[in-house]
Amino acid sequence: MTILQGSDAAAVAGAGGPGAGRRPWRIGTRGSLLARTQAGDVRDALIAAGQPAELVIVETPGDLSADPVQEIGVGVFTSALRAELAAANIDIAVHSYKDLPTAGDDRFVLAAVPPRQDPRDAVVARDGLVLGELPPGAVVGTSAPRRVAQLLALGLGLEIRPLRGNLDTRLRQVAEGEFDAVVVARAGLARIGRLDAVTEALEPVQMLSAPAQGALAVECRADDTDLIELLTVLDDAATRTAVTAERALLAELEAGCTAPVGAIAEIVESLDDDGRIVEELSLRGCAAALDGSDVIRASTVGAPAEAAELGRALARELLELGARELLAAEPGTAEPDLARAGDHTTPVGTSTAAAQSGGTAAVEPSAAAAGTSTATDFTEPSPMENNR
Repeated sequence: MTILQGSDAAAVAGAGGPGAGRRPWRIGTRGSLLARTQAGDVRDALIAAGQPAELVIVETPGDLSADPVQEIGVGVFTSALRAELAAANIDIAVHSYKDLPTAGDDRFVLAAVPPRQDPRDAVVARDGLVLGELPPGAVVGTSAPRRVAQLLALGLGLEIRPLRGNLDTRLRQVAEGEFDAVVVARAGLARIGRLDAVTEALEPVQMLSAPAQGALAVECRADDTDLIELLTVLDDAATRTAVTAERALLAELEAGCTAPVGAIAEIVESLDDDGRIVEELSLRGCAAALDGSDVIRASTVGAPAEAAELGRALARELLELGARELLAAEPGTAEPDLARAGDHTTPVGTSTAAAQSGGTAAVEPSAAAAGTSTATDFTEPSPMENNR
């Protein structure tokens, strides 16, 4: 392991603040620029609160392999950090939340979920092109099954090829002509200061992001009560609520973080029957065939306090609509259900998920199955899209 001390850590340790006289908190992180930047934000927040802190670089199996994540195993980027945390070699682990297994681990506490970056996927394309301007046969790089399935479902005739490597490597592959475009998380580019490379941010009507994409998970040991209390100052309630719903959906589907499943939630304002402004949690989810031949989408709205149940209810709606069969199908074997074509928004209170959550559900065919080459047949934009 390599220790990278924050520039102010020593000064804080020797000053008269709340962390005076103690050793710096050791924050474990992977060694990539993105991972170090994410963990650095946590370190800087602790230092600003008067707590000395430093980064500890932990090498993970995922950093040593060039194979796609789905081949080297779920949790490959988080297990090494958790092992060091359990062994007390670090005090805090900072993860990309979407990489964490959905099953809990009693050894650790998710002490903080900091404010989320924009969760949308982003296109980085040659010549400043957006996705719809790429010609048929254009080579687009991504290894995430979720992105592959939804890109194919758009019916644009793109050639999807796998890629690995850090963000700088992926941007260079576009600049050098190896790919016409790549699709990556906008949040990662924002964190390393490369939003200038983005040629299009994909709205949820085009591509639903991975559950918890753009969010960080700050873990510590369950018996470290003082640190748990200290880290709560980094927590953002709205982000935690949204990702709780998204990951509950993923867990109920019994799908891993590499499955072709998308989900996005946000707290929105609406009016109750008395005309008062109230907060609600809007959740959208999808499950897709790996070959893009079918995409099932559903949405619902409910109380933020019931985020986990909202996610589970929407997952059950997706399962009733055929998500299990899509997720279990081998590439090329999914049979698109053309009976689902068109507008099948369920009236409030008539579907299982809607009745339990107080929302609505909708299903959409893939653009390819419907014979189109755009995403304009999807449901109306959510409040999230209207606010951007």
